[in-house]
Amino acid sequence: MSDNPLIKIENLHKVYFLGATKVHALRGIDLSIDKNEYVAIMGPSGCGKSTLMNIIGCLDVPTVGKYWLNGKDVSQLGDNELAQIRNREIGFIFQTFNLLPRASALANVELPLIYNKTPAAKRHELAKQALEKVGLADRMHHKPNELSGGQRQRVAIARALVNNPSIILADEPTGNLDSKTGEEIMEILDNLHEQGNTIILVTHEKAIAEHAKKRIYLRDGKIVGEEELVKSEG
Repeated sequence: MSDNPLIKIENLHKVYFLGATKVHALRGIDLSIDKNEYVAIMGPSGCGKSTLMNIIGCLDVPTVGKYWLNGKDVSQLGDNELAQIRNREIGFIFQTFNLLPRASALANVELPLIYNKTPAAKRHELAKQALEKVGLADRMHHKPNELSGGQRQRVAIARALVNNPSIILADEPTGNLDSKTGEEIMEILDNLHEQGNTIILVTHEKAIAEHAKKRIYLRDGKIVGEEELVKSEG
């Protein structure tokens, strides 16, 4: 583990109130992730995976504890600052693709660049390059309903990549795909990791988690195990 991890989390707790009921979603998480790591966060439903991902992705803040991203304490930031960090530092890939149905693949990929006010000509160029990277150069003017599930997820990956983020966060990225298409999507993520991207997968599927080089196991809001895959040379 490096002295300057990309992600550093200390004593992280998250408590929700559902009416009068207090729900402890996370209970004292300590975690470090270095740049260019490939990590899978695993565990059964209700273990805290999604809550942890939302905090790592700056979609939520902890009730107690600290979270540093790229050396910056983001655990106490307000909504506007969190939105800026999300746009600049994090690429999201969701199980349900989250594409705009009436927009072309190119326009969907351009969205993060619109939010950060990238000029139109540069937006088009960067979005085209991102779609080429995931093998969709010939589908960039198609709308989501004209694409297969696998192609839609490729568009979502291109959108996640387009801002050159510090982290790619993938939440059950193959959950809505058949196994063959899911493997194709995982191959793209594997290649992105080899190109230097930091990837964090949230999954309950062992076969998907096996693509990662480190696996972190959650249960009842706590880390209950961690294993690192050491690749032998040769």
